[in-house]
Amino acid sequence: MSTIVIDHLARVEGHGGITVEMDGDAVKDVRFDVFEGARLLEGLVRGRRFDEIAPIVSRICSICSPAHSLTSLKATENALGVQVSPQTDFLRELLLRGESIQSHALHLFFLAVPDYLDRPSAIAVAAEHPAAVMLGLRLKRLGNLIQETIGGRAIHPVNAVPGGFGRVPRADQLIAIRGALIEAIPDAEAMLDLIASLPDAGFCHTPTAYAALYSPDSDRYYAGDQLMIVSNGDRATIPAADYRSLTNEKPVAHSHAKHSTFHDKPFMVGSLARLTVNPSRSTTASGKLKLAIPSDNPMDNNKAQAVELVNDLGLALDMVERLIHDGVKDEGCVPVTPRAGTGVGITEAPRGLLVHSYTYDDQGCVVAADVITPTAMNAASLEQHLRKTVEQSAERDEPTLKKKLQMIARAYDPCISCSVHLIRR
Repeated sequence: MSTIVIDHLARVEGHGGITVEMDGDAVKDVRFDVFEGARLLEGLVRGRRFDEIAPIVSRICSICSPAHSLTSLKATENALGVQVSPQTDFLRELLLRGESIQSHALHLFFLAVPDYLDRPSAIAVAAEHPAAVMLGLRLKRLGNLIQETIGGRAIHPVNAVPGGFGRVPRADQLIAIRGALIEAIPDAEAMLDLIASLPDAGFCHTPTAYAALYSPDSDRYYAGDQLMIVSNGDRATIPAADYRSLTNEKPVAHSHAKHSTFHDKPFMVGSLARLTVNPSRSTTASGKLKLAIPSDNPMDNNKAQAVELVNDLGLALDMVERLIHDGVKDEGCVPVTPRAGTGVGITEAPRGLLVHSYTYDDQGCVVAADVITPTAMNAASLEQHLRKTVEQSAERDEPTLKKKLQMIARAYDPCISCSVHLIRR
């Protein structure tokens, strides 16, 4: 018996590791070890008023804070029977677009690309390819600009509140975003050229189930209440309120993050899942990157993020142009009347499906909460792909296997800090 141990998975958010137990060339056990501490925010929000929840739960993560805030608001408004205006929905979509731009830029340029170039960090990449790193910084800065303008600040937004926004963006702010998006057009092309030039990473191939928010007629991260699972060509839909039939969480001994399966099979969420569930989102960028949908290679999630990054930039520009043309109304927030009820909010965070569910009493205070993040949903699927990576590797030396295992894990873009939650049901 031999054991491959990666004590600390670098260039990801949070603390986790990988353990592979071998018996000769046979893989006996694979573990994605999550030893991040529980955030306990589901317990902290119990007893809090409806207008206090989103600012608290956005602290689950700084990278994903807009998604947590907006998904929380979606669940709360669902529970309290609040119907926000079309303009509010539109601005929330734009805010999530900004989050996706900055998050994908961060992951691709600073976490994933060093693997392909056999460099330990983005700093090492910058020493040889400074233009590539500056390109990533510009795109991330652009996403932050959108988040700050719509959300009030780039991290932990304060402007999105129950029933609407505290204030709407001014015309000059939207014009500034438009200018930045237009300037980013050549950066998007340069990004595609860079990703297309990277070495092939096809060392893991296996049929994979994918799950994402279903929006066949539009490209949405915020709107929608139907989930779709695609597996071996079969498609199944689930209402958002029935999310537990998808997540179906179970504790595992080796990880502080629970595992999710659908019909006892792991599934993958994220960019590659979104393109699989909603194939109309695949554009000419997919062809340039030779990304075939559906894919059986988890490393293609990096290419899918690049496709989404191009899409996000174009859609954000269209959205801002529309806001400038139509004007933004200072419409105020829809009044919120406390009542007893349960609501579920599901959106697409950069890393995949994000679920918030709250039960309120008749005073509008939380009596139960449930938050399930993309990384938690991906944990079982990631372990499946780690196993296949070792089984399919022609090279059996430990350094090569360790590199491949880490590349697979980073391709999932895990946010490990978000993955741990402990609740009683």
